[in-house]
Amino acid sequence: MKYLTSTGRKVSSATVNDYMEALREAFIFYSVERFDISGKKILKTLNKWYIVDLALRDYILPKKTYDLGFSLENTVYFELLRRGYRVFVGKTELFEIDFVTQKNNEIIYYQVTSSMLDQATFEREMAPLKNIKDNYKKVVLTLDKFTQGNYEGIEVINVIDWLLKE
Repeated sequence: MKYLTSTGRKVSSATVNDYMEALREAFIFYSVERFDISGKKILKTLNKWYIVDLALRDYILPKKTYDLGFSLENTVYFELLRRGYRVFVGKTELFEIDFVTQKNNEIIYYQVTSSMLDQATFEREMAPLKNIKDNYKKVVLTLDKFTQGNYEGIEVINVIDWLLKE
């Protein structure tokens, strides 16, 4: 909506919601619910949206910079669906977790980032998973090969290897 108003177009949030719902029904966008990890419940607001065809996103949005991180997250989302997971965006009091997945009574938490070579980025991506106090599997998917490993129970996996695994 900010993009539309910044280009001088007047639009109401109800109109945007109607258009987004139509695009969801046409399977162009998928809406992902937020899951409160502490309260173990689905939240009613602030769904996140993923687009089926990234070329459409690139066409619609201004070409200022390419967001590799979002494109990677978008790809992982659809792969998780393909693998049969029920997918949510995780929410704690302090952090957002990219994906909370459920399948056959198994829960896995995922963070997705293009790179964790920078120490600040490494800490930023690990912090949400370290903050979760349950014992479910926690995974960071990244394009890096150098940061792979297990950090206090959090697996860091190369996303290309992960995509090709199944």
